[in-house]
Amino acid sequence: MADQNSLSASFQDSRQHLHAVAYRMLGSLSEAEDAVQETWIRVSRADTSDVQNLRGWLTTAVARVCLDMLRARKAHREDAVGTEPPETASKTDAEQEAALADSVGLALLVVLETLDPAERLAFVLHDVFGASFDEIAEIIGRSAVAARQLASRARRRVRGAPSVDEAELARQREAVGAFLMALRSGDVDQLVSVLDPEVVVRTELPSGGPREIRGARTWAKQAAAYQRARGAGQLDAVRMALVDGIVGIILAPAGRLTRVLRLTFDEARIVRVDIVSNPERLRELTISVLD
Repeated sequence: MADQNSLSASFQDSRQHLHAVAYRMLGSLSEAEDAVQETWIRVSRADTSDVQNLRGWLTTAVARVCLDMLRARKAHREDAVGTEPPETASKTDAEQEAALADSVGLALLVVLETLDPAERLAFVLHDVFGASFDEIAEIIGRSAVAARQLASRARRRVRGAPSVDEAELARQREAVGAFLMALRSGDVDQLVSVLDPEVVVRTELPSGGPREIRGARTWAKQAAAYQRARGAGQLDAVRMALVDGIVGIILAPAGRLTRVLRLTFDEARIVRVDIVSNPERLRELTISVLD
């Protein structure tokens, strides 16, 4: 049995754990803090006389709050396609958010963003925090078998299944790694070396029509100049990931996907770059974590 004092003490002892659950569920520092606070408001009013495992009960409570928030977020996005993600409140918050994203794994957060709320909850609670499928089933209102299937489906999305063999995957990773290194240093010649001389780069414009650039040196100069103008901070949010089974590049500040470079290779050179930034199109891509 838990009285108000012991409940409060247990909540404080579990706060870091609850925040970790909420952050992986929501991918946002501020939203995770809101979820933990909302959890306390809810549990402080609840009858805990029959609760045997307070930590487990609190984990379930914060998961329910996060599930509600994820569903509300999904509904909002469907009603507001094309809007930009909210700006981080301050530089300090942005730094904390970036550090958290890096510690969890930026690519993992991006993949989690592509999952349905129930899939994300099942994967996070089971694969990350070891919750049972019976516990997950109670939260999502489905059977344990359904919870297991949701986690399995999410796991396949997270791990991915490259459509190329290991040797080709290694060549692609080497080429993209060299590209990113050259971009960080502003080395145009090195950028050109990993691009096909006749590379085609297509960028989606807000109006809906694409802009096309042809030629390795032309685009390399523009890419280097763009990066110098944006500063080194943006490259901290750039990572390799599998995009539709092929090695690509994602831009995801604090784990929020804003741009994807979908690459096409010929041997070890990049022959085509499709730059995707439309939120609706981003959700159509299959993005997976690279080991």
